[in-house]
Amino acid sequence: MADTEPLERPRGIAARAGSWSARHRWTAVGGWVLLVILALAVGSMAGRVDVSDSEQVPGEAGRVSQILDTAGIDEVAGETVLIQAKGNGTTADDPEFHKAVDAVIGAVRGTGEVTAVKSPYRTKTISADRRSALVQFDMRGDAEKASEHIQPVLDAVDKAKDAHPGLLIEEFGDASGQKAFDDAFGDDFQQAEYSALPVALGILLIAFGALVAALLPVALAMTAFLATTGLVAVVSHWVHMSDTANSVMLLVGLAVGVDYCLFYLRREREERTAGRDAETALRIAAATSGRAILVSGVTVIVAMAGMLFTGIAEFKAMGLATLMVVAVAMVGSVTVLPALLSLLGERVEKGRMPFLARAKRRSNGESRVWRAVLGRVLRRPKLSLALAGGALIAIAVPAVSMNTANLTMDQEFGDRLPVVSAYQHIDEAFPGGPDPAEVVVTADDINAAPVREAIGRFRADAVAKGASKGPVKVTVHTEQNVAVLQVPLIGGSDEKKSEKSLAVLRDEVRPATLGAVDGVEAPIGGSTASSKDFNDKLGSAVTPVFAFVVVFAFLLMLMSFRSLTIAVTSIALNLLSVGAAYGILTAVFQHGWGAGLVGAEGVGAIVSWLPLFLFVILFGLSMDYHVFVVSRIREARLAGRTTKDAVVHGVVTTAGVVTSAAVIMVAVFAIFGTLSMQSMKQMGVGLAAAVLIDATVIRGVLLPAVMALLGERNWYLPTWLRWLPDLTHDEAALTRPPAPVPAGASPGYGTDLGDRPRHARV
Repeated sequence: MADTEPLERPRGIAARAGSWSARHRWTAVGGWVLLVILALAVGSMAGRVDVSDSEQVPGEAGRVSQILDTAGIDEVAGETVLIQAKGNGTTADDPEFHKAVDAVIGAVRGTGEVTAVKSPYRTKTISADRRSALVQFDMRGDAEKASEHIQPVLDAVDKAKDAHPGLLIEEFGDASGQKAFDDAFGDDFQQAEYSALPVALGILLIAFGALVAALLPVALAMTAFLATTGLVAVVSHWVHMSDTANSVMLLVGLAVGVDYCLFYLRREREERTAGRDAETALRIAAATSGRAILVSGVTVIVAMAGMLFTGIAEFKAMGLATLMVVAVAMVGSVTVLPALLSLLGERVEKGRMPFLARAKRRSNGESRVWRAVLGRVLRRPKLSLALAGGALIAIAVPAVSMNTANLTMDQEFGDRLPVVSAYQHIDEAFPGGPDPAEVVVTADDINAAPVREAIGRFRADAVAKGASKGPVKVTVHTEQNVAVLQVPLIGGSDEKKSEKSLAVLRDEVRPATLGAVDGVEAPIGGSTASSKDFNDKLGSAVTPVFAFVVVFAFLLMLMSFRSLTIAVTSIALNLLSVGAAYGILTAVFQHGWGAGLVGAEGVGAIVSWLPLFLFVILFGLSMDYHVFVVSRIREARLAGRTTKDAVVHGVVTTAGVVTSAAVIMVAVFAIFGTLSMQSMKQMGVGLAAAVLIDATVIRGVLLPAVMALLGERNWYLPTWLRWLPDLTHDEAALTRPPAPVPAGASPGYGTDLGDRPRHARV
């Protein structure tokens, strides 16, 4: 029977919270349930306010939406139907072609969902070779909701297509494109959400060998997510939210909620297996794993807060939603979880899987596999460091040539969606036609002669200076003193060429025409402009976000472990794992190495928002493992072991829980790697690869090798930094009597651990 010597009263926040919850278990559980119910109720009453179109994109493109919103001009969802000869000599002048045009016009009008239907023979939207023509119309009602009632129109066009098999008839537009995206995005996330929970539960069942123990982490994660959903709805009245933010919140909430509960529950079971009584085991779990959860949680929250500095509404929504779900999961882990464990007692082992349960008992909380690996690593730490570090650096090298871009529709969806081929065919026949630039002109008097002349010169110069082949369409809203110009850009779906055309409009045509008239404002938006403005804003945010996350994570590690060395190595190892993830992404999705394995052939670029998003998410999540492992190593060192023995003890005793947590994360993230949208594939592959590397190569090889080489220098804190707040509380020293100090070990911590004697407070 293990020593159960009475422990001192808990002094850390986590230890005190766990002790209180165990004594007031019904209050803690009832309070948590009440929090979830109240949060959902209040959130339901408040309603969620989503990011508006004018907030979605920064810069000039965002200003376009702001002007139209302020003027009360409702943007319409425009649709285009391409009618094209299939190479059989038919032209737009043939009777069959005329009949097809009339059939399409009659079909879409018959739905009652459209307005302003225009014949190509009236608008002259017929290609130079006379083989292609465009029927254009607008959807009735709110443009943002047009995708919800576009289906009857799509069906009508399909019927016209079936009636004229000799012609190619396809539809693309704002509503049909949005519907295709929403369907793909919604189906993808629905598939991921439905798959994530069963996968996590199955892995937890293997990890614990008992159904009740496996259900606890999932229950905590999901209740934390539900509570945060309600809280986010309230907060959205100040910081607007989105469906994407909600999905990312679920992903991160499930990951950290399961991890935190897993850390806590495994430690409590380990202490019970070692012979501790129920109360002592809970106190130890609270003082050790509970503290690690708080340090990890605060670090993840800081990382997620980095997204608030991008200035991009979607990122701000994701950052706030994810940091809130992490905070709620963290609080639940150190409060309601001890109460549940106290209530359940031995019943936490209910639903045992006999074979798995016996395997867990035989393991005694340690990993034989990792003990064998560590034996080899610590016998030759320099070689292990060189091989593992060199391998990760080599994997990261492709990231140097990373090419980020906003994926085109064919890159994002391939050729499996009808709207993709429609977009491509329209763009080939009418370059820039499907996605024109939008110039919004405002003036004190939009019909004043100087303004009208400037608009005319702008239209002419846009074509003359090579930005557009025309025609440039102008719509004047006299009452609001606003004119909207639609300018088809040369380059179309080719991002680099269309951005050059946009630059000509913004930097040459506009200053010489509209910019020369006093009181006129003419921001230029549209798809190409939105993409460029978004990327420019994102690029300017990279440095401050990276700096914020790294600096604050460094300070938190420094104060939590009172070691400059631990703080520096933590940051370095995390950056190495992020770099390796970037390298894998670039190799697979940009260079195509192994792209066929994940269905990513021909993408050729990394979606522009992903590197920054991955950095923030990965930097936060990797701290989970790092804090947990280093806390256990520090605990063993405080108990009197040598640094080398402490490293072995810390890694082998945490390997099981870290592996289980990593397998869950990798499995959940890998689900995203199987989805249809390339941006989701890239996110899933990047996250899964980084977590796998982090939990194996980083924590199992590099971390122990580095700590073994550093020895007592791991605990170095210079005197000029001792003024920093001490967040250690040394709960770890209270968990068990100190082990005998081996011969030749350091005589004491001295200044290495803040001038504490080796056996202080034990």
